[in-house]
Amino acid sequence: MYYLYHIPGKKIGVTRNLNTRVTLIQGYKEGEYEVLEQSDDIDYISDREIELQQSYGYKKDRTLYKNLFKSNMKINPTEQTSTFPVPINKLKGHLTDNVGLKWQTPNGYEFEITNDNIQWIMSNAKTSMYNDNRSYIYNKAFYEAFFNPTNASKPIAGLKTMTVFENIREWAENRGLYDKGNPMTQYVKLQEEAGELAKALLKKDEPEVVDAIGDIVVVLTNLAHLKGYYIEDCIASAYDIINKRTGKMINGTFVKDED
Repeated sequence: MYYLYHIPGKKIGVTRNLNTRVTLIQGYKEGEYEVLEQSDDIDYISDREIELQQSYGYKKDRTLYKNLFKSNMKINPTEQTSTFPVPINKLKGHLTDNVGLKWQTPNGYEFEITNDNIQWIMSNAKTSMYNDNRSYIYNKAFYEAFFNPTNASKPIAGLKTMTVFENIREWAENRGLYDKGNPMTQYVKLQEEAGELAKALLKKDEPEVVDAIGDIVVVLTNLAHLKGYYIEDCIASAYDIINKRTGKMINGTFVKDED
């Protein structure tokens, strides 16, 4: 289903997912926009968008909505990934030939290949486990890297961390942890790993300290996923809070000032 939406005083647009496109990406909540029409006919909705943009006095899009996603390279998007029909060793050439190509995922992310993000795609693309002649990227990581307006100043180093989290989730999903596991078993596992970290710290066993910290991060990633959260979002939420705190160090611990 295609939704023709109107943000008063701003624009008229089309999307398949109002929550992702209008609320999460553009920042407008329900009540701050209206749905003018909806249809499963992309030809009708594309023509109607131009008509209403003109009628409401907005600048008309130069390209019809239905033509935004046409290209010689057929990208297959799912909610989690976007798959390219070529192996990694041929991907860069195809990306370069398709600069300007746009596509939309089922959950509303709208992407475009640009000269600025080709290198990121190449650095983060993986070979499909089902077909060696295909490659893919994770949609959320790509969105956070280039299309999330709240992350415009995020350092590139942080993007590699997100890819690690995606790898952890893929590893867990392939082993059935998300189908058969539950948050409480992961919490118990977290306590076990915390105990291992305590032993390593007491013994001053640095390799074990590193191993235990890594295991804790893996468990927390899976626990968050089982509760319906991305650990990246949990970390960002915590940082937004602590970033504003003031306080001082007392006996090796940061003690925040009282409100």
